[in-house]
Parts: sequence; structure tokens; C-alpha cells
Amino acid sequence: MTYITSLSIEQADPTTAATLDAVKAQIGMIPNLFATLAKSPTALNSLLGLNQTIGAGSLSASEREIIALATSQANSCQYCVSAHSLLGKNAGLNPQQLIAARTAQPGTDRAAAIASFTKALVEQRGHVATETLDQLKASGLSEADLLEIIANVVATTFTNYTNNVARTTIDFPVVSMELNA
Repeated sequence: MTYITSLSIEQADPTTAATLDAVKAQIGMIPNLFATLAKSPTALNSLLGLNQTIGAGSLSASEREIIALATSQANSCQYCVSAHSLLGKNAGLNPQQLIAARTAQPGTDRAAAIASFTKALVEQRGHVATETLDQLKASGLSEADLLEIIANVVATTFTNYTNNVARTTIDFPVVSMELNA
């Protein structure tokens, strides 16, 4: 059952309605997450600004989706796992890569290192073991990349917590939280 209901464009003040219209123009729809955040224009604009800044960073779209999937799985957010499975597919990730991002098994390649670090960051609340950091660097990621991953985790955690508290209705193809389903 939804706890925080979404706001329609018709219910929004003119400024927030214009922001929601811009979201719709950019992605073709207004996801329930954004309609829910519209109840607080500060929250909505914070997320949009952070996402815009992150999108201009050095990590690729597929790497950002790996981070979003690993974060969402660790935070048990089915809305975001579902949304980022679709976005990850659109960013070029195949079904095996989508699952690998969610399981976040340690590895030496860049994608595995990103997913593993992301999972550790979320689960250990930033107190990541030195060996995990060393794996990240050994995979070719820089200290700047590490900080950008943290920024992506913050943005995704914001959406995860919003959806988990609001109990937002999933408006994407639903993906099971079970990794063997």
C-alpha cells in the first residue's frame, strides 16, 4: 500500500508542474518516483540536480547503472531494481551483466570492481576494507572514479529510501528481488 501518494501535474504548483513536464519531455513519462518527490519540490530538484551532475561525470551510463543496481539490491528497493534493470538494458547491459551488478561478486574487471565496491560501501556504511579499495584501484579505477561512485551511491540511496518509505507503485516491468528467480 502506498504511503506517500504521488502528485499529478494538475495538483502541482506551476513551478513544480513545469519541472514534471520537463521530466516527461526528457524521458517520455513521469515515473512515480518523480511524482512522489514532487510533494517536496526541494527533494525533487535535489535529485534532478544531482542526477544531471552525475550524468556529466566520467563514468559511463552502463557503469552508473551497475552502481544503481548494486545499491538498489543492497537497499532492498524493488522499485529501483526494476527501473534500473530497464535503464541498464537501455545502457547496453545484457541479462548476465544485470544479475552480476546485483550480486556484486568481487572480481578483477572494472564492472565487477565497481559493483563489489558499491555493495561494500552500502552494506558497511562507508567503512570499506582496504582490500576492497585496493581491488578498485587494481581494476584501473582512479581516486576520482571512487568519489564519483560514492556520488552515484548517494543519489541511488536517496531514491531507494524514498521508494521504500513511500511504498511507491512500480511503473516499470517488475523485477524480482530474488536473484535466482
